[in-house]
Amino acid sequence: MLRIITVLLLMTVSAVALHDNTFAVFELKEELQMRYINLWELFQQLEYVTPEQREIVYREIEHIRSEIQHIIDQILAHDKHEHP
Repeated sequence: MLRIITVLLLMTVSAVALHDNTFAVFELKEELQMRYINLWELFQQLEYVTPEQREIVYREIEHIRSEIQHIIDQILAHDKHEHP
């Protein structure tokens, strides 16, 4: 009985403590981590690519950079919505 009450209490506290957009923010943070990993991989590619391929890698870096900025903007928008 004590376990059930403890679990219910923890679930209630968790449900009240979480914001409406918690899962959305979690997904965005995961996306952000993936983009950072992709960016580091592209930086590693710069060490061994040919001059022709280097331009392609530069474009991919710029694309990933814009995606990272977009994800950061979304995370900040969620935060501003939750904490006006």
